[in-house]
Amino acid sequence: MRRYVLTGTPGAGKTSILRSLAELGHGVVEEAATAVIARSQARGEDEPWARASFIDEIAALQRQRQLETVATGSVQVFDRSPVCTHALATYLGWPVSPVLSAELERVTSMGIYERQVLFVRNLGHCEPTAARRISFEESLVFEEIHEQSYRAFGYELIDIPAADLPQRVAAVNAVISRPTG
Repeated sequence: MRRYVLTGTPGAGKTSILRSLAELGHGVVEEAATAVIARSQARGEDEPWARASFIDEIAALQRQRQLETVATGSVQVFDRSPVCTHALATYLGWPVSPVLSAELERVTSMGIYERQVLFVRNLGHCEPTAARRISFEESLVFEEIHEQSYRAFGYELIDIPAADLPQRVAAVNAVISRPTG
């Protein structure tokens, strides 16, 4: 099973790419942070990222999803990974917790994800949502932190440039559909 990470700037269109990949028959796993935020906001918590347990909840959900996702083919694409959670902790000024540290060690030592990470570039704007309250300028800082985190953990970034959705899906599909050697 080859597991690829799709990551990049907030609001860059990762979810749209992921949905298109699912339509093509690829196994996909949605972003954990968005689910943690939505669940917390549904309980009346406006800014769950402001509490210390936020990062651990994301790491735990990422682990659960990775372990429980049933393979539907030879490839799975994950919208973000624990390395993204590391970038988020750095961006928010939170320390890397023991939970996150253990998960980073697990995915790195076990080679859970392919070393090639699909890095979706920004589209020149960032639309706010209930879960995404970040300006475009802040998203560019977050993008840079993501790049630094992935490189620090030894991943190779495969650039998915700004383009229309079909072009981006084709670029991702070209990488994940390559035969293994």
